[in-house]
Amino acid sequence: MQAQRKKELMRSLKFLLFSLSAGAIQLLTFTLLNELVHLPYWASYLAALVLSVIWNFTLNRRFTFRSANNVPVAMLKVAAYYAVFTPLSTLLEKYLTETAGWNEYLVTFLNMVLNFVTEYLFDTFVVFRGAIDTNDLAKKEAERANR
Repeated sequence: MQAQRKKELMRSLKFLLFSLSAGAIQLLTFTLLNELVHLPYWASYLAALVLSVIWNFTLNRRFTFRSANNVPVAMLKVAAYYAVFTPLSTLLEKYLTETAGWNEYLVTFLNMVLNFVTEYLFDTFVVFRGAIDTNDLAKKEAERANR
């Protein structure tokens, strides 16, 4: 039981670190598009979100969840999550920045935290359910542990 708890804690920490790197990509992309290119707020947010999702999915599938499941199927599940999350978060960002007058960067940060929590749960219980620790990295680690 203790080993499983440690494993899940490490998985959570990896997810956090990869999500932070995706967040950095999202913030950098958003800043470039918003401040230098002067795209509309929603377009800057959406482009930044897409880049961060691709980065985050790739790293988390390989190293966090160590999943050997079908990539197109897993990506479709992630796309389904974002088909709901993206319009809702974009509307929330638009409302909070344009109507309520909140700072664009504060709202982006809040949406990133919301995304982090909900995506971890969705990945764990939907996208990679039944396929966690099935890729070559996980198999090699299991072989080393059994020696």
